[in-house]
Amino acid sequence: MPTEWTVRAITRAMLPVLLVLTLVELGSGLVLGSFEAQLFRYPSLLVLVPVTIGTAGNLGSVLAARLSTSFHLGTLSFSPRDDELAGNAVATLALAVTVFPVIGAGAWVATLLVSGDTSLALQRVVLVALSSGISLAVLAVVVTFSSTYVAYRFGLDPDDVVIPVVTNLCDVLGVVVLFGVAQVLV
Repeated sequence: MPTEWTVRAITRAMLPVLLVLTLVELGSGLVLGSFEAQLFRYPSLLVLVPVTIGTAGNLGSVLAARLSTSFHLGTLSFSPRDDELAGNAVATLALAVTVFPVIGAGAWVATLLVSGDTSLALQRVVLVALSSGISLAVLAVVVTFSSTYVAYRFGLDPDDVVIPVVTNLCDVLGVVVLFGVAQVLV
């Protein structure tokens, strides 16, 4: 557990992380640009991009906050038998299964209202959103658990490190997963 809570200590811990994450985000933009034609062909997918990556980051951030609180309370163990870890992972997946179909339907309705486009059926957009969401929830759990563990091992405060790591990696993974799923299902 970190013993120093000064601006200098936090900056020393966070600056390298933020610089690396900035490069990762640039890679996400390049991946997004490579799918430009598909986004213009299916506007519902374009609407899904920010909502999908934002929601995946939010799920990971909620999980990160819960793990960080457990860490500070001294109740977090990294044992595979830890019921708290398993419960938080299951809750994250349950939220994804609940939220992502609504996101897909909302993206389809928004696209219909704004542009009148129905190039993808409602069921297809919901399936893309749900499949992407479940995949991203699993990845968010893995990234959150891993980054919390790494922060712990390096003596960093998870409050300072984990949420930026999770949200940035979920942005990149969100773009990659969404378009991977779209390639398979569309």
